[in-house]
Amino acid sequence: MLRVGLTGGIGAGKSAVARRLAERGAVIIDADLLAREVVEPGTDGLAEIVGAFGSGVLTADGTLDRPALGAKVFGDEAARRRLEKIIHPRVRARTVELTTSAAPDAIVVNDVPLLVEAGLAATYHLVIVVLADRDLRLDRLTRLRGMPAAEAAARIDAQTGDEQRRAAADVVLVNEGDLDGLYARVDELWRDRLTEFERNLRAGRSVVKSPRLRILPADPEWPRTAARLIARIQHGLGSGHDVHHIGSTAVPGLPAKNIIDLMLSVRTLDEADTLAGRLGELGFPARPGDWADHAHGIPGGTWPKRLHGCADPGYRVNLHVRVAGSPGWRFALLMRDHLRAVPEARDAYAAAKERLAAEHHDRAAYAEAKEPWFAAEARAADDWAVTTGWQPPLF
Repeated sequence: MLRVGLTGGIGAGKSAVARRLAERGAVIIDADLLAREVVEPGTDGLAEIVGAFGSGVLTADGTLDRPALGAKVFGDEAARRRLEKIIHPRVRARTVELTTSAAPDAIVVNDVPLLVEAGLAATYHLVIVVLADRDLRLDRLTRLRGMPAAEAAARIDAQTGDEQRRAAADVVLVNEGDLDGLYARVDELWRDRLTEFERNLRAGRSVVKSPRLRILPADPEWPRTAARLIARIQHGLGSGHDVHHIGSTAVPGLPAKNIIDLMLSVRTLDEADTLAGRLGELGFPARPGDWADHAHGIPGGTWPKRLHGCADPGYRVNLHVRVAGSPGWRFALLMRDHLRAVPEARDAYAAAKERLAAEHHDRAAYAEAKEPWFAAEARAADDWAVTTGWQPPLF
């Protein structure tokens, strides 16, 4: 089952995206609808609200008077938090119930207006954010929904900003054109990413990397992508698991293949094997085969590890699972920090990449050709570590 989070500011068009995904076959779980469901007449949720805010929040027929309740909590932080403590746990419980009842091959889309504000992004396999220009959103709210302009502006300003939403987004859908254009982008997303992601997830299969080599200019999105993936892994595994962004995409200004290298620290390879199934459920299946690092500084030495990929066709990921303190673990962190700290070393690596990429057009040959450079980098980085007192992070 693929779990997708869908969010966007009021007036951005999130509901239109949800409708189209439902037409394609997604199971939609609408947090707003659930928030209404859990406070319907006769529910313990409504009874608790009345107990907290008084019978004045009820209409004559015993239903929740939302404007009256809104007047009590608007601008009152303590009252708003009290209301959230009543509603949110019930919505979460109902969400779990509906998700559990979905088919094993379902694509379950959670439509959550405050997904980013609530810090829920890491709980999904993928997050879709719908964005639109502020003025356009104001126009939609006032002209199409009949909302007073001041209220529309206040509603927009009460939510998080688009930069925070973008940081949480694996997919951004900009909805500033016509509905047909939006639907076309949703259809493409469904066809080319979501359905393949779900199939890969169910099969325990990583996306296959192209053997062709392509070095790209440094992209500021790489660290943001790594941060989202790391948060997903750490949330899924629970506390006590260190995950680092390593490799070329972790060094600002360094050209790289569009592959995010991450490293999960473990105490033993038995622990790595124990975690493999859970990592697969999170969207990071184990890659078959035996994997080992060159133990730079130990002639001819290698150090075993485990390697996982990513089931999401929108990303290319290598998740290295290494024993903390092993030569491969130490070198990955040391090289990253050395190249971050010493621009000359970073630029020399960039030049070596450009030269070797011109000589070798497939990944395997390119990787083999870089080994002498890595050996020299290991020596230089060790010298830098001694000079600066660098130490790897404690596990």
